Amino acid sequence: MNLPRSSGILLHPTSFPGRYGVGELGASAYAFLDWLFEAGQQWWQVLPLGPTGYGDSPYQSFSAFAGNPYLISFDDLQKEGLLTEEDLADTPDFPPGKVDYGWIYIWKFQKLRAAYTHFRDGDFGQLKAEFETFKAEESQWLSDYALFMALKDENGGLPWNAWDLPIRRREAQAMQEARVRLADDIERISFYQFLFFRAWTSIRKYAHSKGIQIIGDIPIFVAMDSADAWANPDQFYFDDLGQPTVVAGVPPDYFSETGQLWGNPLYRWDIMQERGFDWWIERIKGCLKLYDLVRIDHFRGFEAYWEIQYPAETAINGQWVKAPGKALFQKIRDALGEIPIIAEDLGVITPEVEDLRDSFGFPGMAILQFAFGGGDWASNAFLPENLKENQIVYTGTHDNDTTRGWFNSAKEDEKHHLNQVAHTEVTEDRVAWLLTEMAWRSRTKVAIVPLQDVLNLGTEARMNLPGSLSDSNWSWRYPQGALSPFVSRRLKSLTQESGRYVQPGVTV
Repeated sequence: MNLPRSSGILLHPTSFPGRYGVGELGASAYAFLDWLFEAGQQWWQVLPLGPTGYGDSPYQSFSAFAGNPYLISFDDLQKEGLLTEEDLADTPDFPPGKVDYGWIYIWKFQKLRAAYTHFRDGDFGQLKAEFETFKAEESQWLSDYALFMALKDENGGLPWNAWDLPIRRREAQAMQEARVRLADDIERISFYQFLFFRAWTSIRKYAHSKGIQIIGDIPIFVAMDSADAWANPDQFYFDDLGQPTVVAGVPPDYFSETGQLWGNPLYRWDIMQERGFDWWIERIKGCLKLYDLVRIDHFRGFEAYWEIQYPAETAINGQWVKAPGKALFQKIRDALGEIPIIAEDLGVITPEVEDLRDSFGFPGMAILQFAFGGGDWASNAFLPENLKENQIVYTGTHDNDTTRGWFNSAKEDEKHHLNQVAHTEVTEDRVAWLLTEMAWRSRTKVAIVPLQDVLNLGTEARMNLPGSLSDSNWSWRYPQGALSPFVSRRLKSLTQESGRYVQPGVTV
């Protein structure tokens, strides 16, 4: 993949400031893109944009194709007459620095329902025509997704494999009756998706006008409780009742004696391959409507994945099973051309995984926070001098602490090694910018820094602590006024000095 020397910022849209409890694709998003432009950046990286459920993780979505209704801008809906001042008069006093998902879940969907009612009963001729076009163009996934979410509401939020057996099995009569019974709910849920995609398309178009490209993020596996699993049961390892027979995870390692039991259903790669990997081709095609470059989480699972018998309490008793990665990516390339993919190749990676990555020219990842530990630390692959050109380097990711927070909890030998590399005594208030400088001056094609590190924030701004269900996960938001001209000038200066600046108007 021919990526120019460039740089960007990692920030999920839920982290935008605003008065409605969660970041939205409205004024704050456009202001952020303006700031990125002023800071000389060419990439905006986001986390998965799908609708989230229990735990609020964007990596456990109800659909691999749908967008998150939380992100729809209420101010924009009010400007269009889809919401009124009266509708928004009871806006709660949401905490400005944190998403309270329990609070917004009820309130935001009440307001979205009101917007749909105004739309359905009002005079919105042009918008209704656009909605009909959207439904027709996205019917391949939208029809099942909208019915899935309507049925989920009807069943009190229960997962699909706890529904009545006929609808769980998608029997024709049960499906037809549900589509009739839930017709208005299906239309409403489809309308939310129309609003999301319309907003995101506008955001992406504006980003491109500023010379900014978007890096998206997709997990390799889908959630067990998802429209994808319910609508395609023969492509997963399920029994006749819709229960998984095996699930995904990772084996025990240095970080966990029992491994990680993710619980995602596993693909029937044999069935998918017989069908020409059509589901995956559609998934990547859907991603390319949203993003310019796609990071695939847990890339190593395309070469071999950890299979755990269900049910299980830990991931200890599993086995590695081969996956048809080369055949899959070749089929996608044949269908869609050159595929702009970043391989998340962190952790223990085998030569076979490296061969899969390199066969298709996918850039891998490097994390500077991981560069200074270990016994033979001078050979650490993530040290700045050991990085490769075809990599994306990060100070840290959404799963890491902020760099300032990492430094405060780092071992003494890590700090000592960092001091050796930096040729100075590194301090807490300096470390985030120091690692940013290391990333920008490295030989990698692309350097990315989380906004939290640009703002020099501590652990209080951490996005996620893997393996935990803390209510602080996925909830951080930056305050109004944080994107100062000083910070943008400083970042632009570093970007120019390190040869990562792309002239405005030049497409990355």
